[in-house]
Amino acid sequence: MRVLVAGAHGQVGQHVTRLLAEHDDHEAVGMCREAAYRDDIEALGAESVAGDVTAPGELGDALAGCDALIFAAGSSGADVWGVDRDGAINCVNTCEEVGVERFVMLSSINADRPEESPVELREYLRAKAEADEYLRESALTETVLRPGALTDADGTGRVRVGRHLDRSEATIPRADVAATLVAALDAEATYGLTFEVLSGETPIREALAAPLS
Repeated sequence: MRVLVAGAHGQVGQHVTRLLAEHDDHEAVGMCREAAYRDDIEALGAESVAGDVTAPGELGDALAGCDALIFAAGSSGADVWGVDRDGAINCVNTCEEVGVERFVMLSSINADRPEESPVELREYLRAKAEADEYLRESALTETVLRPGALTDADGTGRVRVGRHLDRSEATIPRADVAATLVAALDAEATYGLTFEVLSGETPIREALAAPLS
C-alpha cells in the first residue's frame, strides 16, 4: 500500500514515516511544506513530496498513485482551525476527488468532550472534533484514533483501546501512537471506527483486532 503521510515531519509523523518505510507491505510518501525538511523525510527511508494541507491545490499531486493517507499534521496550537480542522477537511475532499479511499486520522482524546480538558486546549479539541465528524460523514473508509497525552518515552508496542477509556493516567508514547496508526491501515476491524488509545498491556495488532470490545 502506497501511503501519503500528511505532517510527515512532525513528532508523530516522523515515527509514522519511518515505520511505513520499514514495512514490507507499504511504501511511504512523506509530505511536508518546507523544502528544507525533504532531506529529513528521505533519511527516514521515504519518498518526499511537497505539499501543504492548507493549500488544497497541492494535495492532488501529492496523492498521485497513493492508496491511503495518514493525517498526522498539526498546528501546535498556532492555527487550530486552519490546520487541525480545515487542513484535515482539505485532505478528505482531495482523497474523495482522486479516489484514495483509505484515511487514518490522528485525533485526540477528549475531542468529544473538550470541556473536560484545560481551557487552553478546548479550541483545539473542538477543531479536531469537527474534522473527525467531517471524515466520518465522507465516503472514505476511515479510522479515527484519539490518543491520550503524548510522551517521548520509548514505545512498548502495547496499548489499550476502546470507545471511552479510563483517563486517570491517560498517556501514550508517540512511538506507540505511530505504530497504531500504521497497524490500523489494514486492520479491517478498525474500518469506520473512532476510538481512544492509551498505553496498555495488549500488543497493538491484537488490540486492533477488536478495538471496541
